[in-house]
Amino acid sequence: MPALVSHAGVWEGTYRTVTTDGVEVDCHASRIEVSFPDDGPYAYLQKNRFTWPDGRMVEAEHPGVYRDGRLWWDTGLIQGHAWQGDERTCILTWERTDTPGAHLYELIVVAPDGRTRARTWHWFRDGECYQRTLIDERRIA
Repeated sequence: MPALVSHAGVWEGTYRTVTTDGVEVDCHASRIEVSFPDDGPYAYLQKNRFTWPDGRMVEAEHPGVYRDGRLWWDTGLIQGHAWQGDERTCILTWERTDTPGAHLYELIVVAPDGRTRARTWHWFRDGECYQRTLIDERRIA
């Protein structure tokens, strides 16, 4: 999955979550580190650090395994998988244990120069989209 490998590095940006009516319900800064270990049980490792204006911070690690042509996660917080759309896009579908009944669909697009990426999460519950997370990131390392 060459499109996924292009995500290796450190990304900083902003996550904004809005309802389908356009009301912002969350906004926070992010630092995402993506690596592909040469050995060990995981083909992929993502480390997240989210920081809110009020000083709250959340950190998490999301290791993934590669099988059946897809990258799979089952970390206790998220469960799902990713696949390549084309040479610059990845598509994910996943669930979060801290949001029962919600199912997320994510699209990630890396800019042609590889320095920025745009991501969207579409949050569904009972078959209806109820919010979206809009993520803008810049590669810093």
